[in-house]
Amino acid sequence: MSESSPAPSDAPVPVLDVWCELQCPDCRTALDDIRALRARYGERLELRLRHFPLDKHRHAFAAAQAAEEAFTQGRGWAYVEAVLGRVAELDREGEPLLVRVAGELGLDAEEFDTALIDGRHILIVDADQAEGKAIGVTGTPTYVIGGERLDGGKSQQGLRERIEEIADRLLSGRT
Repeated sequence: MSESSPAPSDAPVPVLDVWCELQCPDCRTALDDIRALRARYGERLELRLRHFPLDKHRHAFAAAQAAEEAFTQGRGWAYVEAVLGRVAELDREGEPLLVRVAGELGLDAEEFDTALIDGRHILIVDADQAEGKAIGVTGTPTYVIGGERLDGGKSQQGLRERIEEIADRLLSGRT
């Protein structure tokens, strides 16, 4: 390591963008992989939820906004997991379920309801969706790590292993 090289702790943490839709059964299936990656890497890998609501799921856009509110209130991933665990209920109930899940998690459900009405998170969801389209995301889940896009909509088979290979390579480059 030369004197001008930053210390490993100064190097940026690798980012795994998870393009997801909270009404998507395939994203629900991907939860086990996401949990395993979070457990394995902890803070050494930043998992970032990126929204890609699909037109075929009528509550997906509202769910994406609700997830952003959950991140604002400090319980984003817990909320994402809770909603993904109830995809069928979301399909039937829509926004009332999103607010109820917030309350069940101890979040400010009234603020969730207000956020869905005032649309304070729409720009974030729109920006994620536009960026996803620009990089070729067509379905969910899709992962992007180290500049490589991995599509999980057709099959999750082998994806976690591939993500781990890339993450390990990126992390080893930091030392």
